[in-house]
Amino acid sequence: MTAAPSVLFVCVHNAGRSQMAAALLARHAGGAVEVRSAGSEPADAINPAVREVMAELGIDLSAEQPKKLTVDAVEASDVVITMGCGDTCPVFPGKRYLDWELTDPAGKGVDAVRPIRDEIDSRVRALLAELGVTAVR
Repeated sequence: MTAAPSVLFVCVHNAGRSQMAAALLARHAGGAVEVRSAGSEPADAINPAVREVMAELGIDLSAEQPKKLTVDAVEASDVVITMGCGDTCPVFPGKRYLDWELTDPAGKGVDAVRPIRDEIDSRVRALLAELGVTAVR
């Protein structure tokens, strides 16, 4: 049996896009993928609108906190997905990098964050298929 693939989602503040992506991937993969998220300049807390739109799907982010991007997190990941952090994300040979251009939910209300969440959900489901993992939800 091969080890589970490992995915790291990175955005600037780890307060919105990368948190949503990590939570959605964890939910859909059902433990078949190791999931991490981090930020190049982590915020103090997760965006309240992000918490709310994720709660609409039954995903509770209340225990999550923005985390600092580390070399160890990148080295431990098979796939690194960046979301607007540009050149601040370290690049390591042998890693698969994807850049998802997504609107930053910072400062936006729930109605503006919902379509961002839904776009991330679509991309996460496509990523699962690419990884050969069947979504459980």
